[in-house]
Amino acid sequence: MNLEKFSYDNQIVKYFTIATVIWGIVGMTVGVLIAFQIYLPVLNFDFQYTTFGRMRPLHTNAVIFAFVGNAIFAGVYYSLQRLTKARMFSDLLSKINFWGWQLIIVSVAITYALGITTSKEYAEAEWPIDIMIALVWVAFGINMMGTILKRREKHMYVAIWFYIATFITVAVLHIVNSFEIPVSLFKSYSVFAGVQDALVQWWYGHNAVAFFLTTPYLGLMYYYLPKAVNRPVYSYRLSILHFWYLIFIYICAGPHHLLYSALPDWAQSLGTVFSIMLIAPSWGGMLNGLLTIRGAWDRVRDNPVLKFYVVAVTAYGMATFEGPMLSLKSINALAHFTDWIPAHVHIGTLGWNGLLTFGMLYWLVPKMWKTELFSKKLATLHFWIATLGMVVWVVPMYWAGFTQSLMWKEFTPLGVLQYPNFLETVLQIVPMYIIRSIGGSLYLTGAIIMVYNLYKTAKQGSFVANEEAEAAPLEKIGSDNKKSHRWLEKRPIQFAVLTTVAILIGGVVEFIPTWLVKSNIPTIESVKPYTPLELEGRDIYIRESCNSCHSQLVRPFRSETERYGEYSKAGEFVYDHPFLWGSKRTGPDLHRVGGKYSNMWHYLHMQDPRQMSPGSLMPNYPWLLEQQLSTDLTPNKINVMRTLGVPYPEGYENEAVGDLQAQAEVITDDLLESGIVVDPDKEIVALIAYLQRLGTDIKVKQAKNK
Repeated sequence: MNLEKFSYDNQIVKYFTIATVIWGIVGMTVGVLIAFQIYLPVLNFDFQYTTFGRMRPLHTNAVIFAFVGNAIFAGVYYSLQRLTKARMFSDLLSKINFWGWQLIIVSVAITYALGITTSKEYAEAEWPIDIMIALVWVAFGINMMGTILKRREKHMYVAIWFYIATFITVAVLHIVNSFEIPVSLFKSYSVFAGVQDALVQWWYGHNAVAFFLTTPYLGLMYYYLPKAVNRPVYSYRLSILHFWYLIFIYICAGPHHLLYSALPDWAQSLGTVFSIMLIAPSWGGMLNGLLTIRGAWDRVRDNPVLKFYVVAVTAYGMATFEGPMLSLKSINALAHFTDWIPAHVHIGTLGWNGLLTFGMLYWLVPKMWKTELFSKKLATLHFWIATLGMVVWVVPMYWAGFTQSLMWKEFTPLGVLQYPNFLETVLQIVPMYIIRSIGGSLYLTGAIIMVYNLYKTAKQGSFVANEEAEAAPLEKIGSDNKKSHRWLEKRPIQFAVLTTVAILIGGVVEFIPTWLVKSNIPTIESVKPYTPLELEGRDIYIRESCNSCHSQLVRPFRSETERYGEYSKAGEFVYDHPFLWGSKRTGPDLHRVGGKYSNMWHYLHMQDPRQMSPGSLMPNYPWLLEQQLSTDLTPNKINVMRTLGVPYPEGYENEAVGDLQAQAEVITDDLLESGIVVDPDKEIVALIAYLQRLGTDIKVKQAKNK
């Protein structure tokens, strides 16, 4: 048998490994900062670039796309070469993938701090960065598929199935969710509006978790766990069922994030049904992972890598059981908008993604530097600190979530809200926030210990950039009639096509009716487009990421209609590009806040929330009172909105600035009567105009009907 000599590219794996470690520390540090900021608003420093609203998306993107993203690339580039017995298709594409991804991360960090954001959860980057993400991701996909096509191994191992599904689905998700029309280099509006935008966003948001935080890590689990335990995967058949069932079902479950919302009932029910079905494939994967360790559980005691893997896979099982449970309407009614949701998310991110990454790094670095791990004791210490940190993080948040929900819904025997002041519920859970910040600090401490351990490991070893290998060339694939999964594993293109079909079905079923059937989004005659000043105020609201803490969606519960007002209707959001329903209530819902407070109240509240709401945890926004509102883009914004279907009259862009100034003067005159002197061209005036508009269209209609 003729053997071909070649080499594995470890250099690119090294780059991604170092980036994983660096960005992991950065992302976790920012996470600890916001954990303290949420109950110590003084740590916002009255500085617009470091507020909780701007740091929170920076944290989520840093840990998801910088830490986890680089870990995915490191794990894939190392394992794929060994599984295919081939060097990566293109060293140039590998370098483009690495440096392009780091440029994206830095660009995201800078723009988020500057308030340049689309406000879409996990997809806050503006359109130039979106294009960059798409190009770099395609470069990664070409490199991966090219490597698979030139492989020397006949069959594609199960890990590769998940890598292919990850590439295809993330590409589709990102492109669809990023449909937007630019206003300028740093500003755009989503093509979708209101209910449709919410559906697309959470189709993306849920499946960003599914196909960026889950499927690639399942691929990594199927490679690195068997390697660490030196045993084959427990069940090949179970892995087949796990894969196809998971990717088909996962893509359809997004609407469970929008239960009791203005989304049509049929779409909500669809999301619930598919979410419940997710338990089977998710636990199939978990059991396949844990049963791979059968007969070797005694080695877990002494092997820190296996410790990380066992808890990581268990956390995956916990998170993927809780997710379907949260999709049940009765449980969702309690959990949604509370701290229960961050607790659920962090079981997955801290446990599944974090611990699996740590285990992979502890296994990978000694392999590439041809040495032993510097200290198993330090790795074990890291394991216990990280596990304790995770528990200390999530348990108080579960408690906080239960407390919030019960207090929000509590009525007195006389039938009035027991806690009508939302702030009462916030102050009640401050101790849980304090404990959470301790948990996050512990988890970060563990990661710092890992950095030291890995550095010392690399220092004592000798890195091999190009690892020599040899393998027989791939035999020509015959036209056998066996239509088993083995047949499909020989044909990566057909495999990729079938994967694409599987993931597209769910999107088509959800989107097409919502877009084409008008009855799904009933129109409301009294709902009018935002005035130019309100539109500018809305953009300031987005810039400051106010929707990180405030929702704009009143659910049809008596506890919410008593607290906030009439429940939200689908037709109220037809001009909202993008939607701003939010995903958590650290502060109260704002959809019916229009007209509830005076202009003076809003002004003083943004200046210092505690003078209007003693004990408030909201940070100050003094720059809004000082910064001049720029109207340079206002005509362009009107034009783009008209293109998106907002019924501004032709030529209105020429009158927009004048109308803006006139409305601003009305507000400043009212403030002057209250003893507050402010120029009409300040940002605070625009924000007040927007807040005073929220929810008033329905009130207008009600008034007409009386």
